Amino acid sequence: MKVQRFEWAGAGATARAVRDWSAEASPPVEVDSIGSLVREGGDAALLALTKRYDAPEAEITRLRVEVGEAAAALEAIDGELREALETAAANIRAVAVAQIGEEKRVGLPQGHSVCLRDVPVGAAGLYAPGGRAAYPSSVLMTALPARAAGVGRIVLATPPGPDGAVHQVTLAAAALCGIEEIYAVGGAQAVFALAYGTETIEPVDVIAGPGNAWVQEAKRAVYGTVGIDSLAGPSELMVIAGHDTEPEWAALDLCAQAEHGDGALLVAAVEEHILDAVAEATERLAALRPGVSGAAPLALVHVPDSTDAVDLCNAFAPEHLEIFEEDAALLAGQVTTAGCVFAGRWGATAFGDYAAGSNHVLPTGGSGRFTGPLGPGAFRRRISTVELDQAAASALAPTVDRIARAEGFPVHGESAMIRR
Repeated sequence: MKVQRFEWAGAGATARAVRDWSAEASPPVEVDSIGSLVREGGDAALLALTKRYDAPEAEITRLRVEVGEAAAALEAIDGELREALETAAANIRAVAVAQIGEEKRVGLPQGHSVCLRDVPVGAAGLYAPGGRAAYPSSVLMTALPARAAGVGRIVLATPPGPDGAVHQVTLAAAALCGIEEIYAVGGAQAVFALAYGTETIEPVDVIAGPGNAWVQEAKRAVYGTVGIDSLAGPSELMVIAGHDTEPEWAALDLCAQAEHGDGALLVAAVEEHILDAVAEATERLAALRPGVSGAAPLALVHVPDSTDAVDLCNAFAPEHLEIFEEDAALLAGQVTTAGCVFAGRWGATAFGDYAAGSNHVLPTGGSGRFTGPLGPGAFRRRISTVELDQAAASALAPTVDRIARAEGFPVHGESAMIRR
């Protein structure tokens, strides 16, 4: 694990220095060539790309997974695993449903009203990482908010394993969520297929879900053709370590996030010996765990005060934040940019990754400054309905006329004034 200590230079400057250093672990990728192949070659290109990147030894002849395969997988998985998935699904569903708002009508002084309501998009494309590993949690985290949003058509794309088949646990999670349209295709090519369509895959309206750098760059490339949830890339964790922090607990939390790859890891502490203890434990435990990325960048910052640690967090905008302080709840209330906050020593990020009910599709790379966790809102769009009677139109028309003429659009003004 790469470890670097940063001198305190104020919240903003320190956050930028850590972010720049961490980004060195994630070199830029190019996806335009893949997009061109998918748009020009359709299904044939997807099959060739799937064989090249995911299953070179397998015979790849179809993209769609029959719905019966998912149902059979759900029946076949271990009973305790199914119970765990059902518990996680219930919690995720409850949190998602709680986010659906009611229709609002705003009455205005001129006598008219504006009605605001949210409606679901027509089709959502979900991406769940896969290949050599299975990520049923990502299926739950994306599908259940889409269901709560009321989306009619939900499509799952996930890469097959080396044998050309989607992992059984991923299929089981899809069946648990009632997904009937599943495609064994991954990477940037899956995103382009969902956005533009092929002979087999009908395009969707919104694409959501986590993925590697190629997936995120493809989402960036198709934004505008479709909506996207966010750019949820390599996993990040910041820890604010107080005087009573258990170094091995914090170290395991950091190592757990490093299992995802080379995302940014940051520890801030007021006391130097706590910072040193967490760093030592993290390096020691990471070396004993083969699944932990050895290239994961761990940044250490000695902060003057716990409030400076919160300021650093708000400038850095980490995907996850853990606060190991006695006044964790108070400090958590001052956090404005983290994707998900875990307040107190019992709140490991792993709970949020799987079963707490919060969503693990979170903003990374500092994008928490302008977006938040995946929820039903990513799959809904707002419609405004304006209702004016004759009196309201008469009262409002002169205002419209004056502004329209000031902007050089006199016919707009005429259109309003004729209704007086």
